[in-house]
Amino acid sequence: MLDIKTMGPRALAFVLSEGNGMISRDVVTIASGAGKLEPGTVLGQITASKKFVASPNASVEGSEGAETARAVLAYGVDATDADVEAVVVSRHAEVKDPMLVFHASVDNDTKRGAKLQQLASATIIAR
Repeated sequence: MLDIKTMGPRALAFVLSEGNGMISRDVVTIASGAGKLEPGTVLGQITASKKFVASPNASVEGSEGAETARAVLAYGVDATDADVEAVVVSRHAEVKDPMLVFHASVDNDTKRGAKLQQLASATIIAR
């Protein structure tokens, strides 16, 4: 019997264009407990710890600040049990809207549109 597998999101496949050199990217810490995150995941920064998690639709106790989208994860990570260093696209970039991955609470076009506006404020433009 065939063992058919589906390819998931690939590293940096969501990028249309970015600034020269490394101006568009940063290395950040993904908070322990964030779980397995795929490339293209829209991230927010927790105000208290400065660590990143998938950006939820609204404020979550213990993750205040992360509800504002600020970056997009470049490579998949597993932050289930420990903090993980990760590369993100954090500014001066165009990204492919259909390839972005959102937190489960961002579950309709209105919420998705708000996240895209937040990314635009960080000069990450979805096309």
